Amino acid sequence: MKKILLIEDDTALRENTAELLELSDYNVITAANGRLGIEQAFKEIPDIVVCDIMMPEIDGYGVLEALASNEKTTHIPFIFLTAKTEHKEIRKGMDMGADDYLTKPFDEGDLISAIESRLAKSAILSMRTNGAGKNLDVVEDEDAPRNLNQLKNYFCDEGTIANYKKGDTIYRAGDHSNNIFLLLKGVVKTHTMDDNVKELITGLYKADDFLGFTSFEDNLPYAESATAVEDVELVSLSKTYLKDILIKSKDVTLELMNLLSDNLTEIKQQLIRMAYSSVRKKTATTIIQFAEIMNKNTSAPLRISRNDLAATAGIATESLIRTLSEFKKNGIIEIEGRDIHIVDLERLKFIE
Repeated sequence: MKKILLIEDDTALRENTAELLELSDYNVITAANGRLGIEQAFKEIPDIVVCDIMMPEIDGYGVLEALASNEKTTHIPFIFLTAKTEHKEIRKGMDMGADDYLTKPFDEGDLISAIESRLAKSAILSMRTNGAGKNLDVVEDEDAPRNLNQLKNYFCDEGTIANYKKGDTIYRAGDHSNNIFLLLKGVVKTHTMDDNVKELITGLYKADDFLGFTSFEDNLPYAESATAVEDVELVSLSKTYLKDILIKSKDVTLELMNLLSDNLTEIKQQLIRMAYSSVRKKTATTIIQFAEIMNKNTSAPLRISRNDLAATAGIATESLIRTLSEFKKNGIIEIEGRDIHIVDLERLKFIE
């Protein structure tokens, strides 16, 4: 049974997370602050550490530094739990050597997946160190990013930062796709036109999302356009550099493949909704999608153009407006000018 050290100062979160991990067949040791966490790490030598960042006495950065500088604990995989969403805070932890991070509130499946992934990688590296993997053809560059989080750090260090105002075009369909983008702030929509010159929104991207994948052929044109839905900051990196990283790091390649596969699954689900759902269902689902991406809080007012809502839902703007009026009449949403406020999220979720 693998041993996990969980360091978290929030009592309820610590106890609930420990119970979750124990139900997943892990031996869990807990600590209420950074100082106690360091003591437990040196005493127990866990297989992995899951640690909050903001804590009394010694914060998560201090814990990571202490464990990384000790010969007995420097090899232990380290995952940060953080309520912070600012990219610079995430970068700081990854630059110090953390293996991964999860933003609170986190999904149960994401936590288990992150732990299993880091434990598996640690076991493989241990085999190589002990000589059990001598026959493996290992060509990875130790200086290359080891996971998607470190790849994002590389984007920020080596890429070009640009800012766009709401409504600005980031790239147009037909432009040469020489760069990949990492969104740092704001929301971006990708969109195209159908045969009737009607805009269709093909994707919505928020901070920490990659944008602009088409092919790794430098001169292949973009098949869609990208526009800032609100003020945006992003960083671009040449495909040439990204291809070099993927050649050097199998782990990053696999994680990126998984990410793109998830994106394809989401697009398929969107196409199914557009093809088979009712106008009411399409409208409800699209409102929730925009609220989650733009606010991450469905209780906050949502300011988005009716054209963008209709284009994402795949319905006529007139149909969308009529449906919004129906939702307002039924007390599901409130409308004030361009703002939409979700009043009853549960009813909105289960509209058919």
